[in-house]
Amino acid sequence: MSSNVLRSIQTLFGFHVNQRRFYTFMASNKLPWNKLWLTLWSMIPEPLTDGRLLIALDDFINAKTGKKIFGCATIFDHAAKTNQSKYPWAQNVVLAGVLKLVKGRWACLPLAFRFYLPQKAIKAQSENMKVPGKDPLFQTKLEQAVDILSQVSHHFAGAAITVVCDSWFGNDGLFTPLRKHLGDSVQLLSRLRSNTALYMMPHIRTFKKQGRPEKYGQRLGSCAELAARFISKASTHRVFLYGKYREVHAFSMAAMLKNIKSPVRVVWVFRKTQWVALFSTDMELSVEQIIEYYGA
Repeated sequence: MSSNVLRSIQTLFGFHVNQRRFYTFMASNKLPWNKLWLTLWSMIPEPLTDGRLLIALDDFINAKTGKKIFGCATIFDHAAKTNQSKYPWAQNVVLAGVLKLVKGRWACLPLAFRFYLPQKAIKAQSENMKVPGKDPLFQTKLEQAVDILSQVSHHFAGAAITVVCDSWFGNDGLFTPLRKHLGDSVQLLSRLRSNTALYMMPHIRTFKKQGRPEKYGQRLGSCAELAARFISKASTHRVFLYGKYREVHAFSMAAMLKNIKSPVRVVWVFRKTQWVALFSTDMELSVEQIIEYYGA
């Protein structure tokens, strides 16, 4: 994002700014980002897609070398390659962006971010964790995500929100606080781990019985077990992926998930040698929409 701003300043306005000074300015922890974000959000002409606001949620690391750079700590990188350090000195950032079709291709327009500050670094009173005039407060990534999404929801009042995220965020730690703050207007679209267990819908009692009603039906099996069972039942769907329509083999069913305590629509997408399981708490989304939105 910073590089795009620099190019715009040079191309549109003809100003030539020293790169080092520009990036030092953009990395400042004194910028009033909350006020700037609200202004930028109001400039998005048509933020909705199919009547809903699609929000991509993820975190990333930004490797650094300077020891005084704000927010830097020794972070575990689960995606590190064999020739890279698994514990780089880096910033860890939680980012949310709106997904939108731009000129026939999906794009993610950044809406807001938070620096994740490790609790041990805050307790150690590290200098690069401090903001002048403020006491650094520890928040988990899930708490930061809820804060960001709540702020976005209040700005786009009345809009239904679908949060698209990976399996790390796609659980009850995010879903329940979001429902508590935003109500039923927020939905979750995420990926399932291969060992996640699925359950049938609970039976509706037609007569009185002692004890509380059951929350979950019979255990169906893990995602991997069900993928092997349903691959022969997969049907072909025409889905817009990566700039063009493609034929995708998929199977879907309704089930209960314990990790978010909610009924969901699960979609298995089968490729030649691999498969992936997606789920949505919005039962009205079609198979094609679930695959397209997650692939965006």
